[in-house]
Amino acid sequence: MLFVLLSALLAGSMALTVWRRARRHTAGPAHQGALPRQYALYAVSLSLAGALGALLSGALLSLPPTFAFMALLAVSGLVWWRVQAAVRRRAPVRLALERWLTWSMAGAAALAIATTVSIVLSLLAEAIQFFQLVPWTEFLFGLKWSPQMAIRADQVASSGAFGAVPLFAGTLLITLLAMGVALPLGLMAAIYLTEYASHRVEAVAKPLLEILAGIPTVVYGFFAALALAPFLRRSGEALGLTVASESALAAGLVMGVMILPFISSLSHDVLRAVPQSLRDGALALGATRSETIAQVVLPAAFGGIMGAVLLAVSRAIGETMIVVMAAGLAARLTANPLDAVTTITVQMVGLLVGDQEFDSPKTLAAFALGLTLFFLTLALNLTALWAARRFREQYD
Repeated sequence: MLFVLLSALLAGSMALTVWRRARRHTAGPAHQGALPRQYALYAVSLSLAGALGALLSGALLSLPPTFAFMALLAVSGLVWWRVQAAVRRRAPVRLALERWLTWSMAGAAALAIATTVSIVLSLLAEAIQFFQLVPWTEFLFGLKWSPQMAIRADQVASSGAFGAVPLFAGTLLITLLAMGVALPLGLMAAIYLTEYASHRVEAVAKPLLEILAGIPTVVYGFFAALALAPFLRRSGEALGLTVASESALAAGLVMGVMILPFISSLSHDVLRAVPQSLRDGALALGATRSETIAQVVLPAAFGGIMGAVLLAVSRAIGETMIVVMAAGLAARLTANPLDAVTTITVQMVGLLVGDQEFDSPKTLAAFALGLTLFFLTLALNLTALWAARRFREQYD
């Protein structure tokens, strides 16, 4: 707390001094060396960012607090010296600080890229260890998933089976069920709000649809497990069907409602971007409103709609909580939506929970699944970008 207070005091004093010197050296609108007040705030924010980095690095490297505070003073002093030197020589301060801003933004972008690369490398390193113990052909093409293994000498367990095909099949089944709900409902909602609804209805209905995206997934999971799953089981019994208490159908239906705002909101924005002149031209040629939508508006917005659908698919593939609570943990190779299935993300959570050793195939399998899921979602996102560019319409 002491170092935080000292950092705030240092930044505040520097801001006040830079602000006063900026006002003192301002010679009018034509003066190019003037230091606007907002750049004082930028200098302070840059100093605080460096100070925070110094404190975090000191904490991560277990360095003494004295070193962190000295690093804080060094960073703040460097920023102070650069600003003061530019003001004294009446240099183009705006250009100098613009360079600082450019480098800071480049650093932020590099940090994001470095984070992604580090995640991939960490997954890849652990996955390589897994594939040294389990053949990749067994993992990608095996039909049985039973990763239970003895990790201590006093435990008794099977040798383990790491065929991930049941997990791929369960993920695909639940995703298809979810898209069967979200795609028609979301697309029709977007078409109605764009083409038929009044501005008042659109202003009310669109935010209400987007509220669904803000509901926590655990709430969807509770709804699926406590309301929808018992309803489906009773309805199946009335029809003479056997419905599991935890079924892919329940998870897929609820997940479809969860990702519905992704498709409806993004598709609405894409349809709204289609020029009104295209609609007017089709109507002037004698087409009805439905024919205009089907033959003019939807083809013009196809690329954006495809991107929205693929992004929603990526969101559905990565969902965990709903599947845990509504579909279960059983790794079954089935296409029956009334049975209990599991997905890649659920098994990743299960493999890393409890008493585990990170050199056992059971634990390392989670990293192999994570690497597979990463490349799967990456492929979907790249496909969405390609579709958006390939089918993008440009208008004058």
